[in-house]
Amino acid sequence: MELAISAVTGELVSRFLSLLVNKYHSSRAYSEEKQLKRLEQLILRARTVVEEADGRYITNSGMLEQLNMLAEALYRGYWALGAFRYRSLEETPIEEEEEVSNSSLLVSINSCPPKRLRMFHSSARKKKATYLLELQGALENLEDAVSSMKEFVVILGGCDRMLRRPYDTYLYNDNIMFGRHAEKQKLLNFLLQHGSPGGAPAVIPVIGGPAVGKRTLVAHVCKDERVSSQFSSILHLNGDSVCRIADHDSVLSGKVLVVVEIVSDVDQEDWAKFCSTLASMDSGSKVIIVSRCISSEKLGTVKPIFLNTLPYEEFSYLFKTLAFGSVDSARHPQLARIADKMAREMQSDWSLVAANLLADVMRRNLNIHFWLSMLSRMRRFVERNFSIFGEHPQLLVLRRHQIDVTDFFLHPASPLRILPSCTTGSSRTEITEERQLLPNVRLGDLVVDPGAIPQGDFNVVSWESSVPPYTSFVHFASNGAPSVAEDTPLSGRKRKSI
Repeated sequence: MELAISAVTGELVSRFLSLLVNKYHSSRAYSEEKQLKRLEQLILRARTVVEEADGRYITNSGMLEQLNMLAEALYRGYWALGAFRYRSLEETPIEEEEEVSNSSLLVSINSCPPKRLRMFHSSARKKKATYLLELQGALENLEDAVSSMKEFVVILGGCDRMLRRPYDTYLYNDNIMFGRHAEKQKLLNFLLQHGSPGGAPAVIPVIGGPAVGKRTLVAHVCKDERVSSQFSSILHLNGDSVCRIADHDSVLSGKVLVVVEIVSDVDQEDWAKFCSTLASMDSGSKVIIVSRCISSEKLGTVKPIFLNTLPYEEFSYLFKTLAFGSVDSARHPQLARIADKMAREMQSDWSLVAANLLADVMRRNLNIHFWLSMLSRMRRFVERNFSIFGEHPQLLVLRRHQIDVTDFFLHPASPLRILPSCTTGSSRTEITEERQLLPNVRLGDLVVDPGAIPQGDFNVVSWESSVPPYTSFVHFASNGAPSVAEDTPLSGRKRKSI
């Protein structure tokens, strides 16, 4: 009798505990579902406000700070939502083959040793908890940002509208500048403010690292209808020609906007001559300095605009948008996971040019094996250049030093090295007539089909920007000859603005 009672009691306790566990998991799943739904709603609200603000003229500095905070919270929300969607992939022992073979196969569950599987599942549980914390943090951050936007939205309604193309066309046509919401407004405000009567033109420096979008920002703002109607002409100079501004006296009548691109410290005497010429210009003329040098800050008459590398969450959003094109990344969680890994590795050491180049190639083939192969090629590319030249390829590009791109191609017939172009501006374009006659090949085409490599010397077009100032990044390649002359100048070319 006691045995029967004990058995019944044990069964009841077991069922009760099972019921509690199931109820806990059910409530937890429901809680996660509610958080995801809430985050999606907040992202939609925040995106609506950011898009509306991006299409209006905002002169209030406090509103610009709020806009910047909302945009940061928005992109963090996008990243957390995407990462949480593919979290289940972390629970399956399917790994990338770090030493990916040419076929870039995935490792199956049977090929993993038991000890490695235990470690994998333990790591997966930790990652799942991390994703949940990220989701909660992004949700709270976005809730705070959106809840403080009531006054912002009311005041925004009184700001004048810009005549511009819809924000979303960027996602499909790749021809609308991404992000930099507050920076665009600050530069617009500077250009549209009335100058002091009889005073020298105001000067604003736009300072940032290489390939962060300085010239793109300036070109984007200069195309604004109010800016183009504000100035009778827009003059572009480089640091070497500032002292020759008087040679352009035919365009210096009326209000003039002068854009000066500086790649090194400017000679003080030349700058003094430049300033004396500016003093004779009409009231209301303005000067924009585009520079990598922090020392250019002292040349301005107003606070400079600093462009930093995009935060990881914003960079990841941009990269995935470019890589997926019009395809919904939520339908491809494994690819989204790979894209996040690539964005994590590119965000600090690579430029927006590299992001556009890789995204262009990956968008052609939405296949997990191909994307894993591209991730592996990118890593081997960095390792090879470290091994040969002792530096990250991005640093080699900045010094216009040759780089080895062999690892981007499958079964290359011979090592391939290219001489990177100088991308500081059209004023430094120095492509000889002989090189202009060489065949041009897009780097993305070579990655997809290495057989397209021409015989002999040729030009490699790594990327052509469809955003003003329409920079075309052209590099010289000598097929089968790794010792390309490193001191031969070859600069990024500009397509004529339209």
